Amino acid sequence: MALDGITGTVSTSVPATSTTTRAPSQEMNSDMFMQLLVKQLQNQDPSSPMDTNAMIGQTTQLAMMEQITNNTTTGNENFSLQMRISAANLVGKQVSYTDATTGTDVKGTASAVSFAGSVPTVTVGGKDIPLDSISGVIDPTSSTATS
Repeated sequence: MALDGITGTVSTSVPATSTTTRAPSQEMNSDMFMQLLVKQLQNQDPSSPMDTNAMIGQTTQLAMMEQITNNTTTGNENFSLQMRISAANLVGKQVSYTDATTGTDVKGTASAVSFAGSVPTVTVGGKDIPLDSISGVIDPTSSTATS
């Protein structure tokens, strides 16, 4: 009930509440870990409280989990950047790859790179080839390919 300070009347209407549904999380993150720790502290037996060493151990686990998650994210970003740099460096070079439809080795000049997908694609002879399908780079001064 809200009280109107000027007229002294009482409003009996109930404010509208918004119901938001939350999608369940399929991964363990720091928020879920902290919620579990708070629930554990709220529901502990008052005659036998949680050992402080156990609580420190759990918060240390939380910090370690966050660091591992950050390192994994950084590693994935670095790998993606390395793939992009490698693909860009192929432009103008002779490359070889195995054609997926015929199974034959194909050689050609890389003319363009696309970063639209999760794996960069290199255009060789008008055909888009995933970076991980390129098997070698051909040195124009010799007839040997390097992998």
